[in-house]
Parts: sequence; C-alpha cells; structure tokens
Amino acid sequence: MDIFSIFTLCGGLGFFLFGMMVMSNGLEKLAGDKLDKFIKNATSNPIKSLALGAGITVAIQSSSALTVMLVGFVNSGIMELSQTVGMIMGSNIGTTLTSWILSLSGIESSNFFLRLLKPESFCPILSLLGVILIMAGKNNTSKRKNIGMFFVGFAILMFGMILMSSSMSPLAQNDEFAKFLTYFKNPVLGLLTGMIITAIIQSSAASVGILQALAISGGVNWAIAVPIIIGQNIGTCVTSMLSAIGVNTAAKRVAVIHVSFNILGALIFLPLYEIGHYFINSLPFNQTISPFGIAVVHSVFNIGTTILLLPFAKMLEKIAYLVIKEDKDDKKVILDDRLLVVPSVAIEQSYQVTVEMGKLSREILTMSVKMFKQYNPKFIEIIDKKEKLIDRYQDELESFLQKLSAKDLTEAESNRISQLFLTISDIEKIADYSVDILHIAQKTGSKNWTFMEDSISELKNVVNAVKDIYDYTMNSFINFDYYKALKIESFENIIDDMHC
Repeated sequence: MDIFSIFTLCGGLGFFLFGMMVMSNGLEKLAGDKLDKFIKNATSNPIKSLALGAGITVAIQSSSALTVMLVGFVNSGIMELSQTVGMIMGSNIGTTLTSWILSLSGIESSNFFLRLLKPESFCPILSLLGVILIMAGKNNTSKRKNIGMFFVGFAILMFGMILMSSSMSPLAQNDEFAKFLTYFKNPVLGLLTGMIITAIIQSSAASVGILQALAISGGVNWAIAVPIIIGQNIGTCVTSMLSAIGVNTAAKRVAVIHVSFNILGALIFLPLYEIGHYFINSLPFNQTISPFGIAVVHSVFNIGTTILLLPFAKMLEKIAYLVIKEDKDDKKVILDDRLLVVPSVAIEQSYQVTVEMGKLSREILTMSVKMFKQYNPKFIEIIDKKEKLIDRYQDELESFLQKLSAKDLTEAESNRISQLFLTISDIEKIADYSVDILHIAQKTGSKNWTFMEDSISELKNVVNAVKDIYDYTMNSFINFDYYKALKIESFENIIDDMHC
C-alpha cells in the first residue's frame, strides 16, 4: 500500500460521507412533516419510543442526528427525559441498516441475479436514474427530485465504499500489515481503536464502512472485528456529548443516557466475547470475516444490548440523574438550534412556539380590557411580564427562522417560514395594542373616570367580537384550515360596522 492508495482511501471516505449526507437529505425531505408527527407520538412507553427511534433513524440515516435532536427537544422543554430513553435505544437498532446495505459489497458469485446485487453492477444505473429524476423534478418539493437525491446519494456512498475497498486490496498480500493486525486481537486495544476512529469522523456508519472495506481485502478476522465494532458504538456517542455543551441539566442527561447505554452494552458483550474466545474452540474467531459477518456482529450487539437493557430503562434515567445534578440556574430555552438538523421538525416546533405566543397575546388583550371594568394594579405587573415574554418569543423566533432559512428547504417549507414571519409580527402588534389599551385603562382608573352604561355595553360587544375573531383566526392557523381563514374577512367587516 503506497501513498496513492492512502489518497484513494481518503477520497473514498469523502465520497462515502458526502453520499450519506445527500441520501439522508433526500430521505428527510421525502419523510417531510411525518417526522415531527412521529416525534409527537413519543411517549414514556419504552416499546413505542423504541420503534419510533428506529424508524426515524432509518428515515434520516443517522443515529447521531436523532440524538442531537433529542438533546434539543429536552433542552427546549418539548420532551421529557423519560421519553428519550426508548428512542435512543431504537436509534442504535435503526443504524444497523447501513451496515447491511454496505455488506452487499462483499457478494462474490457468478450468478447473474446475485451479481446484480453488487454495488458495482447497479450503482451506475441507479445514479443515472437519480439524475434523470432530479432533472425531471420541477422544484424542491417534487417527490421525484427527492427520490432522485436519495438514489444519487446512495450511488455516491457505494462508490466511496468501492474506492475504500480498492485502496485496501493490496493489504491482503502485505505480511507486515498482517502482523500489525494481530495487535488488535487484544480486545481493549480493538475497542479503543473503534472508539477513537468513530469519534474522529463522528459517524459510526462510516467507521463500520471502513471496517467492511478492509474486510473485503481478507485481512480481518472475527477476533479483530468484534471489539472494534463494540468500540465504534461507544465512539458514536461523541456527537451527543458535544451537542450537550451549553444546554440545560435535562438535556445533558440525554447525552449521559446515550453514553451509558453503549458502555453498558460493551461491558456485557466484551466479556462474553472473551469467554467464547478462550473456552469455545468451535467458534470461528480466527477465520476471516466478511462484510456480511460485520453486519451480523453490528446488529447482534445493538439489538442484543437493547433487549437486555430495555427492562432497565428507569435505571438508565437514574444513572443520568446521578451523573448530572440539578442546576437551579437553568434558563428556559424557547427554541434550540439543534432542532435545525431536520428543517421539517424545526418548522413544526416554530409553529408550536408561535401558537404559545398567540395565546399569551390573547391573555394580555383580555386582561387589559378587564381593567376598564375592574381596575386592578396587580394586572399591570402580570401584563408587563407577559408582554416582555412575547418580545422574547419574537426575537428568538425570528433569529431561529433566519438560521432555518439558510438551510436546504423545499418550496413548501420556505413558504411556511414566510407565513411564520408575518404571523409573529402581527401577534406582537396585538400585544402592543393591548398594552396601549392598558395605558388608557390606567389613566381612567387613576382619575376615577367612569363610562356611561351604553358606552360600556358597546365596548363590551366590540371586545367580544374582537376576541372571537382572534380565536377563530388562531384556530385556522393551528389547524391549517384554509376555508375557515377565508371567512375571517367577513367577520372583520362586522367589527368595522360596529366601530362606525
């Protein structure tokens, strides 16, 4: 293996990571709004959360991205810590799909149909089909374009895998490399190697892909591969650990659960591997492992760890509480930038915060008008606090949406962001008008001015009509009810007539 083989290996890894990014973007856009609906269904039921975690990881092709999102959800108060345990376990199962896809590279057969399964056979056709679909797609919302992105991303990923395999093929005849690999039969060294490599590239899928590419050269046996694979699962936790920097206590506990789960899995399976290695001679520890065998080991470890630790989900929570103590200085986070990992989810959460902002504005309006009927100085302080909170909501939402606008969005997602900007501005104006009403009420209350009964009755009718149209508008906004929104203008005309 010379310097050019190393260049090829680096290039292959680059194609692999880029292909995975393109493929996951295509899948995420195909999933669209369904992702946030899946996450909303997450409950404290570990089985349901487990299935959701596996499904979302398959959709976005990244267990690390899901864990980062979970940190963001808990940091924003959207999810409870208990809801994340099952999803973290499920993400470890969902990530095994990639290793099974990559195992296709190891198929060796002269059979026509089996040869079709090899990436070298179908990837060129898949990439051409993907490009045609992308060109046929009219815009970013086109399902054809997103399917094409998935195909092209998959083809690039597999091409990277082929490059990595070809760069490592000379190692099969290299005696010095064979001697070097014997060091990794030490399970602790193998585990550390897998952990460090995965931590550096921050992708367990890419780390497993490198190992599978090396396995194609025939230089890796079971005794070497097993500890490395176990270490890779620990190394992938580095992403969640980095994402936990600067978040609140509950969010840090999500990262602790992720790390604890994989470390406990290693502590269970590594001793079992050692016992089998030394006491069961019939097992093929010294035989060469194939990419398919690596996929099997990866799946057995992740699924086995989940089966063993799922009944102890509460124990993982307790470990997180022991490691991360309560912090009284935690500040409420309205929207966490970690949610930007998946734009469709980030947009949905922006809608939820906008709805909360709308409810606050409605409360201020009601309290301000009440001051005319019954002057209460305590209301002034409450309204002031809520108005400041609305201003904070506006600032954080607009900042978050600006960052979100820079992402690769579909046309529908871009339109929703534009609608949110307009809605946020209008809700804030209503809060400002409510404060203006409060100031008038303060003035009349402090001077003991009173209104005539007819004036109070007319004012009451107008205010009730305004509150009704506000509620009607917010309901149409929450439920995306276009036909209900069309009726609002006629209600506004009624209020205009009352005003005249």
